Amino acid sequence: MRLYLLLAVTLMSLLTDFVQGAEKKKLQIGIKKRVDNCPIKSRKGDVLNMHYTGKLEDGTEFDSSIPRNQPFTFTLGTGQVIKGWDQGLLGMCEGEKRKLVIPSELGYGDRGAPPKIPGGATLIFEVELLSIERRSDL
Repeated sequence: MRLYLLLAVTLMSLLTDFVQGAEKKKLQIGIKKRVDNCPIKSRKGDVLNMHYTGKLEDGTEFDSSIPRNQPFTFTLGTGQVIKGWDQGLLGMCEGEKRKLVIPSELGYGDRGAPPKIPGGATLIFEVELLSIERRSDL
């Protein structure tokens, strides 16, 4: 009887961990193109100039800077972009390309960004860091 009780408690514990793990997805960062010479890596406070293409999991493209031929510029780590970008673009080199798979919690959450991004959407970005503008420390 004790064995069955121990087995049942262990099984319930594993199921709880599995369900919690399924609810909380993590940011995935893939390197698509590495850079040989990397004198500086992106860090919080840097102004980054990026090209990007954003897609939903089904492959639907919702935005891209490439057809506009206008890079996106923002300050890293200051909340100007979604959390998945603030986290996923740290430590990048100029010329590097990454693929970011961003769970909803680090993107637009349950509300989404209508009409193109539904609530709860996982976002997939292909990004290229064109340049880093580092503000000198005062």
